[in-house]
Amino acid sequence: MAFAADWLALREPADRAARDQNLLEQAIALAGPAPVIVDLGCGTGSTVRTLAPLLPPQTTWRLVDNDQALLDIAASDAGPSATLHHLDITDVHRLPLEGATLVTCSALLDLVTEQWLGELARTLTVPLYAALTYNGMMRWIHALESDESVTQAFNAHQRQDKGLGPALGPTAADTAAQVFEDAGFRVVSAESLWSLESTEAPLQRALVEGIGQAAKERGDEGALSWTTHRIAAAEQTQCLIGHTDIVAIPPGTPQEVSDAER
Repeated sequence: MAFAADWLALREPADRAARDQNLLEQAIALAGPAPVIVDLGCGTGSTVRTLAPLLPPQTTWRLVDNDQALLDIAASDAGPSATLHHLDITDVHRLPLEGATLVTCSALLDLVTEQWLGELARTLTVPLYAALTYNGMMRWIHALESDESVTQAFNAHQRQDKGLGPALGPTAADTAAQVFEDAGFRVVSAESLWSLESTEAPLQRALVEGIGQAAKERGDEGALSWTTHRIAAAEQTQCLIGHTDIVAIPPGTPQEVSDAER
């Protein structure tokens, strides 16, 4: 479960624009006056760069990723108090959660298993802000007959093992909400839609290449021609990619805090 730095950089502006602002502000409030934030699967630090301008200067970040090169990039934006944790998130009990006030992740939950989510929900005693979980929706303004079959094949591919066991893929946000609610958390969800214009053709092309390759691996016979067409049309079309943000608030959180900025 590793991603290239150039792909992460390419998607970061779209991620930032898509985040639900109400849930972002609620997460900031939940982090408290002296935040200690654990960012799971931090990549190059997109979450840090998004949240840091809204947080107190004394915020402490604990950055967790299994790729040391990505951690090193993220560290440059996280401040001198940041700690780097080069480890696999598979074992929830190894995560540096002690003393944390908020746990964050971005584009992660669709890669994990329901079992992992359950373990995290049983372990966490602080809020979780999980942004940009892919929810299975893809739509192109200029539709092709093969869009549906490619989407179905891609979504099936997203349910394969991504390093933690069979991934939740497009069902991740709904599953996470249910798992955390069952553990006593109060969960708030909101759409965080990618709306990619023709001016974002480089991101569209990279996205299409990844979708097409995944669909081809799942045996979709039209994936190659779909990919070729979509790449050629990237500067003349718009696409919508569905994501969901969630905030999970543990039992015992004061109501005035959990309702802040809503």
